[in-house]
Amino acid sequence: MIIDATNLILGRMASVAAKELLKGEKVIIVNAEESVISGARSSILEKYRERRERKSIVNPARHGPFFPRRPEGIVRRAVRGMLPYKKAKGRNAFKNLKVYIGIPKELEGKEIKTLEIANASKLRVPKHIKLKELCNLLGARF
Repeated sequence: MIIDATNLILGRMASVAAKELLKGEKVIIVNAEESVISGARSSILEKYRERRERKSIVNPARHGPFFPRRPEGIVRRAVRGMLPYKKAKGRNAFKNLKVYIGIPKELEGKEIKTLEIANASKLRVPKHIKLKELCNLLGARF
């Protein structure tokens, strides 16, 4: 299954992808940078910055957990959060996920699906931020 993430809500797309992965299918997500996170810009940016820079008195040297900056890493992490990753079933399912920025040349002629259930045009409140913009604000270079 190949999913085009253009104008899709990240969480809803990730939940559909996780269900397909648990069924045993291979899932490829293209145009990851064009997906959308719903909510106020400032609160989303604050949440992701806090995740990136998480430290404590006990752990000042940043031994983890590590959170990605690039769009494909954020999408992979969102899908991983919806899988039982600590069990073998979830880890094996996660290996069948591939996420790309843009559309790679080997996938150009194939059928690419979009998910109507996750379309951002269904949002009642027009507050959202594109993943590309969030990653640029977090300092990613792609």
